Amino acid sequence: MELKEYLHDRSALVDQALDHWLPGEDLWPGSLHQSMRYSVFAGGKRLRPILMMAASEAVGGTAQQVMHAACAMEMIHTYSLVHDDLPAMDDDDFRRGRPTNHKTYGEATAILAGDALLTEAFRLLANADANRLIAPATVLRVIELVARYAGSQGMVGGQVVDMESEGKVIDFPTLEYIHTHKTGGLILASVQAGALLGGGNEEQIAALTRFGGAAGLAFQIADDILDVVGDQTELGKDVGSDQARGKATYPALLGLAEARQRANELCDIAVESLTPLGTAAETLQLLARYIVNRNS
Repeated sequence: MELKEYLHDRSALVDQALDHWLPGEDLWPGSLHQSMRYSVFAGGKRLRPILMMAASEAVGGTAQQVMHAACAMEMIHTYSLVHDDLPAMDDDDFRRGRPTNHKTYGEATAILAGDALLTEAFRLLANADANRLIAPATVLRVIELVARYAGSQGMVGGQVVDMESEGKVIDFPTLEYIHTHKTGGLILASVQAGALLGGGNEEQIAALTRFGGAAGLAFQIADDILDVVGDQTELGKDVGSDQARGKATYPALLGLAEARQRANELCDIAVESLTPLGTAAETLQLLARYIVNRNS
């Protein structure tokens, strides 16, 4: 299966599962559930769920056995975007080409929708029926690692340092901390969770951990680059917003050419990390290239 077809097929599976797991708009309070669904089904690439499924397949598992966790990861990612767009943070009016959640439903509902998505994600990660074929110890391990990468030592911590660094001249270790925590952590968690739930052994999990770390950082550098040279229509948001806010980015600190070089180096590291998995990891290799070379 070609990567374009794989992405389309897996994205459709994730959308179907998300529609099943998310509360319907007909359930009280309907306005909250409508707000949650508005952002979840706003047209995301489903990259984190797809990476989780591909990691599971690379260790001999299937997409279906990690689908609940893949949906949970997308809920966490979406909640972070809803909160990131709020006036107290980035104050963005558009996300993926349409008004942000708080512009559509108001700030209070947007905050609560993000809270609810985060909570629903962990309810789903712990769902007994979805985990019926998974060892309880593995389920607990996955819940712990997702919480770690999503919380103060992961995504939330990275967001705080990112905000504190706006308009300042920062050093390279601080920039790398922001990128590996704010964005890279959830990508790494997706890959590790896929390996664990797919039944991977410790050697396979170690290889995929190296892959996820490099791919996660490469993804954010590519995002930084797109904010400079990307097409606003394809991105669905304003180009140049990072520079306008004085955000800490790789192009700002290292220059565009060196940022591109670093992204390509990380991509090579990610691909080489998959060598112990052989041909089973071919899809992940293609995904690593896609992460760096995408245009949106």
